[in-house]
Amino acid sequence: MAPSSRHRLHLLLLFFFLLLLVELSRAALAHGGAEVDAACAAANRTGGAASLRPDRLTVLVSGYSERRLPLLRAIAGAYAAHPLVLAVVVLWCNPSTPDRVLLRGGGGFPPRVTLRRAASASLNSRFLPRPSDIRTSAVAVADDDVLPDADALSFAFATWQQQQQTPAAVGRSGVAPLVGFFPRSHHLDLARGRWAYTAAQPGRYSMVLTKFMVLGTDLLYKYSCSPELAALRAVVDRERNCEDILMNFVAADESGLGPVLVEAGGVRDWGDPRNDVNAGAGEDGGAMKDVGLSATGGLGHWEKRGECITEFHRLLGRMPLRYSYGKVVEAATGEQGLCSKGGRLVKCDQE
Repeated sequence: MAPSSRHRLHLLLLFFFLLLLVELSRAALAHGGAEVDAACAAANRTGGAASLRPDRLTVLVSGYSERRLPLLRAIAGAYAAHPLVLAVVVLWCNPSTPDRVLLRGGGGFPPRVTLRRAASASLNSRFLPRPSDIRTSAVAVADDDVLPDADALSFAFATWQQQQQTPAAVGRSGVAPLVGFFPRSHHLDLARGRWAYTAAQPGRYSMVLTKFMVLGTDLLYKYSCSPELAALRAVVDRERNCEDILMNFVAADESGLGPVLVEAGGVRDWGDPRNDVNAGAGEDGGAMKDVGLSATGGLGHWEKRGECITEFHRLLGRMPLRYSYGKVVEAATGEQGLCSKGGRLVKCDQE
């Protein structure tokens, strides 16, 4: 075959391969869209919050990496053992994972842990209303490599309850602000004419991360089902990032308030890049660092998240994020993130 003919054949094969990818993506989006429609319809049918329990918590943990499955099972089991946790839902967002891998060992997950497979890999899936699984007024949304100890979890939930029950603490819609352990902030970059995403400034922050956050169940419906947010959810799908920023937009827009930072007990963070390179080898610690967005994205990750803030602001037509100051502290505690250094758990920023 002549070189020019081979070149045309390669181009033709590449074209058909790209066409196949586009069709598969469309099919996944259609499947994911059907899942969203069904979840929103089910949430409408179940009525309001009157039947939800205010005294217990549902934990929603998202998983994707098969390398993290052993840790995910352990974390889900620890949540399920907490006396304030009514249910744990593990949302598996990797469509290519075979059932035999997820259900290895005769069930795969501990008792009181429900496994749900998402219809697509969309990060928006972690905020779908799930009335068949969620029977509490509050949910904790968590990553698969972070675990607060029992005291920290109890204190975060108690802080959310206090916010919800205090008229001065809830916003104009009677919605309590987000509560979390890991703060971030935003500021206007005047030189570039856009918003920037930053670490929490001294004493000031405007977002908390989905590494672990407590929020009202009603915010799941607002995030997933509001037509006004459709274009913003599409940004999350396009960038495969920023779903936590969008939830902070939604919560601040509903409440008119910034989030609440809490500090109590300890929070083990296997995914923090400040862990030793070989930390937790017996826990597959090295694998934890290889698959996280923030750990691998470097400066580009922060840049992209600033672009998300700018785009969310443009599409929404307003900037709902509000600054919060200070934090709620249970007792004298250290930095909430714990990392493994030299075989010991220490504060993540400790040298």
